[in-house]
Amino acid sequence: MRRIALVLILTALGPAARADEPKLISRVAFGSCVDQAKPVPVFDAVAAAKPDLLVMLGDNMYADLDRKVQVTPEVIRAKYARMDKVPGFAKLRQTCPVVGTWDDHDYGKNDAGVEWEHKDPAQAAFLDFFGVAKDDPRRDRKGVYHAEVYGPPGRRVQVILLDTRYHRSPIKKAPFDPQTRIAPYVPNTDADATFLGADQWKWLEEQLKKPAELRLLASSIQVISEDHPFEKWANIPREREKLYSLVNSTKAQGVIVLSGDRHHAEVSVDTAAVGYPLYDVTSSGFNQSSKNWRAPEKNAKRVATMPYGDNFGLVSIDWSTDDPRVHVQIRDEDGDATCGFKVRLSTLKGTAPPAAQAKLPDGVLAPADAAKKVGEKVTVQLVVASVGGQTNLYLNSEKDFRAKGNFTVVLPPAVRKGKWQAANADTFAGKTVRATGTIRLNKDAPQLEVADEKDLEVVGK
Repeated sequence: MRRIALVLILTALGPAARADEPKLISRVAFGSCVDQAKPVPVFDAVAAAKPDLLVMLGDNMYADLDRKVQVTPEVIRAKYARMDKVPGFAKLRQTCPVVGTWDDHDYGKNDAGVEWEHKDPAQAAFLDFFGVAKDDPRRDRKGVYHAEVYGPPGRRVQVILLDTRYHRSPIKKAPFDPQTRIAPYVPNTDADATFLGADQWKWLEEQLKKPAELRLLASSIQVISEDHPFEKWANIPREREKLYSLVNSTKAQGVIVLSGDRHHAEVSVDTAAVGYPLYDVTSSGFNQSSKNWRAPEKNAKRVATMPYGDNFGLVSIDWSTDDPRVHVQIRDEDGDATCGFKVRLSTLKGTAPPAAQAKLPDGVLAPADAAKKVGEKVTVQLVVASVGGQTNLYLNSEKDFRAKGNFTVVLPPAVRKGKWQAANADTFAGKTVRATGTIRLNKDAPQLEVADEKDLEVVGK
């Protein structure tokens, strides 16, 4: 009896995870811009969100706020030491891994790039702060760029941390504008101007070729926003185009940009840059955001915003379905979501040339041909791109059932018996099905309603 009881207990507990199996990542917090000399209540909200990982996007402390103090390597280390003692940050470090890149203020000088005289000792201080091992490649590399892949095959999250400071060419300014009281940055179109430098570009190409389902591309400054006059990738236009081109040429799927710097939060999207919607989620202001209402900055590609108030971002991935859903939120210091979006991983895939149509058996039609046979009984074969409905199941040939050219196979309740009794969206999504029935029009859209369970079969995956 004891042996039987032990077997039952072990069965109930399920198989133990292998010691060498990569840990699944499903919650990633991120943010930027924290003044180590001020309270940071938002860190309690970050901890309460229970992230598996925290990504810090730069300005992880401020070395240069006191203009009376010359920034030296010793000053930089002293500021990191104070940041390390911030209670909320110390708590976070105990509850989840923390990785990051830098921006200008923890680099040591406002808006600085390749010209910063203390960049090498600043890099050493940065690596010490993040607990980077002495034999890590970053100890010998020019720049703090780094990447990690978390999770098992099929559920991998790649975090790519870009360094937009160490190699960045000088950026150009227009004359001071007395109305706006700033000297706005203007595009640097020099042929050799760079953000990342040759070595980092080569490294990035290698990272984008590595297998991963979701890629979080961390940039300290915004990639997509281009209308405001401050730091952004659009200040060196060729470099931004090179980034888009690299995502395309490597066929890197699942890319979402995480950015900081701007002391507010927003979501931007470019639908034309990489062949699928490219989101740039800006979370800026662990404690540096405006505490009072202010109008959003100019950004024609913005789709959501939190223009004031301290904030952090949270990426949640639901791995439980065949097409995992990514939920990205901006949260305030109370932990409440203020804006965000949801997207399926299948949406974050590049558009490829259509595959050659496999030769169909005699008497079996492709959707486009079947659509021409209104009123006739035919057999059609299609790959199910999306599934809708609950009472009826609608098997669509296009991801968007409203798309021109979509063809629908309808599976009504009367047919959902026998082998289709437990059928749901997962039964058909991504599968090749063959159905027989009469073609009808539903608001000018062709569809075939299956009348007998034997008239529908799955013929391929």
